[in-house]
Amino acid sequence: MNAVILRECYRMSFARKVIDWQRRHGRNGLPWQATRDPYRIWLSEVMLQQTQVATVIPYYERFLRSYPTVEALAAATEDDVLRLWSGLGYYARGRNLHAAAKQVVAQGSFPRTAEAIEELPGVGRSTAAAIAAFAYGERAAILDGNVKRVLARCFALGDDEKLWETATALLPRKNIEAYTQGMMDLGATVCTREPRCDACPVRTMCVARQRNHIARFPAKRKKKAMRQKSATWLVLRHNGQVLLQKRPANGIWGGLWCFPEATGAVKGKRLAPIEHGFTHFKLRIHPVLRELRQKTGEGLWMDVADATGAAVPAPVRRLLARL
Repeated sequence: MNAVILRECYRMSFARKVIDWQRRHGRNGLPWQATRDPYRIWLSEVMLQQTQVATVIPYYERFLRSYPTVEALAAATEDDVLRLWSGLGYYARGRNLHAAAKQVVAQGSFPRTAEAIEELPGVGRSTAAAIAAFAYGERAAILDGNVKRVLARCFALGDDEKLWETATALLPRKNIEAYTQGMMDLGATVCTREPRCDACPVRTMCVARQRNHIARFPAKRKKKAMRQKSATWLVLRHNGQVLLQKRPANGIWGGLWCFPEATGAVKGKRLAPIEHGFTHFKLRIHPVLRELRQKTGEGLWMDVADATGAAVPAPVRRLLARL
């Protein structure tokens, strides 16, 4: 048996094990499964970037109730989109989602290949491949963090280029949807930081397991010390209303409504600080409450109850709950 046939047999065996396992033990019955609608699939894949399935489900269902089609999403205001996104984090995803919906409507239809889908704002190579696989059955390789962990361990790989080559080489010729979902499910539920190797369908093929090197893969990057930042928020209140300002599109909480940020010493009642963590730093917020006799300052005055339901980040909502 020559090397080409051996590689083909290995690919078929790997894919078959993953597909069979997914059908029996994988995550099935999720709200975005059992559909070929590229809009619904795209929406779920964007929401699932760096966010767990259990967190995404209620947001996904709420989005579809408000925007059942890409046309409805494109016609919405950015404020309304970010209001629904509020609490899901990584707000650039919400802004990109809105911009991409407008692009799709302008084009006349949703793109039909992974290469074309990747041209949409906020869609990378792996996300585009997942959408193309689930919506159109395209044989396109994904390599999100979960899949990267599975392949890095199974083939003792640390180089991203080699991982992409391997992910592509392993693609089955049919049942791409079950295979793609299976790879995601393996990384999310079995091949985790503390892997359950006894439940893994490809454990007999896993090089890292054979060599007892599971902890080495994927290669760990040096962790940078978590930076600490601080900010002072000025909470201006007048007759049950508060002043909020829209943050610039670039930077943290871009496009969301926040309390004005103060520089230097400010007078007022100091409220308990709020801690909020981001990917690369922690933010300690020092709110200062000031009661005003008349409205002043640039921004939008809103009733506290209305502000709570607006497009505000989680720390603003937490602070509003105290007022």
